[in-house]
Amino acid sequence: MKASTYSYQLQPEKVRSEFLRLLPISLFVVAFGAAFGLAAVQKGLEPLQAILMSFTVFAGASQFAAVDMWGSEVSLIPLIAVVFAINSRHLLMGASLYPMLRDMSPGRRYGLLLFLTDANWAVSAQDYQNGKRNLEVILGGGLAIWIAWLIGTWLGVYFGGLLQDPQSLGLDMVLGCFLLAMALGGNKSPRTLVAWTVAAVSSLAAWKWLPPNTHVIVGAIAGGAIGFFWLENKHGEEDVATEEGPST
Repeated sequence: MKASTYSYQLQPEKVRSEFLRLLPISLFVVAFGAAFGLAAVQKGLEPLQAILMSFTVFAGASQFAAVDMWGSEVSLIPLIAVVFAINSRHLLMGASLYPMLRDMSPGRRYGLLLFLTDANWAVSAQDYQNGKRNLEVILGGGLAIWIAWLIGTWLGVYFGGLLQDPQSLGLDMVLGCFLLAMALGGNKSPRTLVAWTVAAVSSLAAWKWLPPNTHVIVGAIAGGAIGFFWLENKHGEEDVATEEGPST
């Protein structure tokens, strides 16, 4: 029974290939890691503290937000609220991977999600829409991005003056363009297009009229609500199971 319940096994060779697959996108992560390292030390964090934060938290934008609120006296509740708002998208990202994650033991499932980022989630979600199960990109791609973030933080802590403003080079657009390419390469059913539109409009409205960072939650919930109430048949999932063969 256990073998049939937890049938998904990560393939080491595919993990390595997915690591290499996301290396190009991880290069821009180095630049933003450097910007974070510089911002952290300017706010009073010790170099080791900044590096340990990137090592243990690995949360990109929310680390910038936390550092921005850092000071001699830190308001804990607002800090938690802002970080949760920025990272709340991971709740739906993880849920969208559940059809694959349920085939793994809980320990491996939650361990794998520690490496979940926008980039490797987008690749895995697109592959699943195209009939392929690919959790290897979560681990392999996540490792590539995590290592790049650590290297960037270290560079920023000790050589931050070399790259103080990555936005001036247009590097802030790299991930957005990558995610857009993944979306355009995936399923374009009416259901998906409507979900995109509702999420985009809701996010823009929240960005303009609601408190900072709430647009992340509003857009995710609005788009997710479309998927929840506008159901589709399970043919795609059955195709994936058929393609991989019966579990043992």
